[in-house]
Amino acid sequence: MPHDLIQVRLRVNGEWVERSVEPRLLLADFLRHELGLTGTHIGCEHGVCGACTVQIDGEAARSCLHFVATVDGAAVTTVEGLAGESLHPLQAAFHKHNGLQCGYCTPGFLMTAEDYLRRNPHPTEEEARNAMANNLCRCTGYEGIVKAVLEASIDISRLKG
Repeated sequence: MPHDLIQVRLRVNGEWVERSVEPRLLLADFLRHELGLTGTHIGCEHGVCGACTVQIDGEAARSCLHFVATVDGAAVTTVEGLAGESLHPLQAAFHKHNGLQCGYCTPGFLMTAEDYLRRNPHPTEEEARNAMANNLCRCTGYEGIVKAVLEASIDISRLKG
């Protein structure tokens, strides 16, 4: 027996979207299948790996743990909404420092790091490493990721300063 549909409205990457969805539709599935935003990757589906990390009202969150109904009215930013006309400093730094190999985890790292650097714009290496510890990567060994976060913090500070 199909569930009754509910109406949700949220701002995704700055654009308001409205859809009728099943109450138990996960935000990750909504983004990928309803909106075609496939940069949000689904890994473990248990909130452990971080591949599905997006920002909800500016805070990094695992989209596989949220029903889209629970974020009705919220602002959601995906990796597709990170860059403007050119690469975001984090994206450029990940490229420069080989902060990715297969790339599957990269969108989640970018969304986590962007939120983190807004709250701590000048992290030490240890702080950056700890901030990225909740996202899993099986390819890189994290060295390039940490270097990228540290370099991006400098570049972002220059843009603001």
